[in-house]
Amino acid sequence: MPHHGNESEHSDSEQGKPVIRDNRKVDPETGAARHPHQEAAPDAGTSEGAEGAAAEGDALSQAEEILNGVEVPAEESVATGASAQAEAAELRNDLLRLQAEYVNYRKRVERDRAVAGEMAVIGVLNSLLPVLDDIDAARQHGDLEDGPFAAIAAKLENSLKTYGLERIDATGVEFDPTIHEALIQQPGQDIEVDTVSQVLRSGYRSKERVLRAAQVIVAVPA
Repeated sequence: MPHHGNESEHSDSEQGKPVIRDNRKVDPETGAARHPHQEAAPDAGTSEGAEGAAAEGDALSQAEEILNGVEVPAEESVATGASAQAEAAELRNDLLRLQAEYVNYRKRVERDRAVAGEMAVIGVLNSLLPVLDDIDAARQHGDLEDGPFAAIAAKLENSLKTYGLERIDATGVEFDPTIHEALIQQPGQDIEVDTVSQVLRSGYRSKERVLRAAQVIVAVPA
């Protein structure tokens, strides 16, 4: 009996097995279009590559058409955009709130640090006030007119000035109860307001803070 077509197919048919022919135009493994007549031609050469590329391009164009054909409902798109905008606005507000809290935290830390540093300096200055009183007493008795101790006392006073220490010992100025402590009041001639006539013990202040008021004698109008 003459055989036509594929021998394996005839053998399968002769043995009573069903014959299955794959007539799909697209290869399920590669996705490329099948051209049975080109596969049967032994001398196709470079034309097979060109036609295969064209078939692949057709498949890509078909895929693009399918993707372009999928439309998102306008209402769903608008709703998604509005939701995204609302979420972005909420995140932005959260970021601004966190930024403001961080700025306030930094200001509070810097302020507390400055206050702590100022209190430390004031504590040191207060501890040295008795030493300065001894220096004033020695200077009034003439013990610090010259010599190494006079130089040391001057260096100490100049060093404390760099930390904002100021002496309150001016006379002839108007009495100020915030920086003066009146121990004695005496009537004075040609006095219109209470005036500091003599300083018994110098006072000190650091910047705007009064460390110790000056003890003074006040001349009052007669």
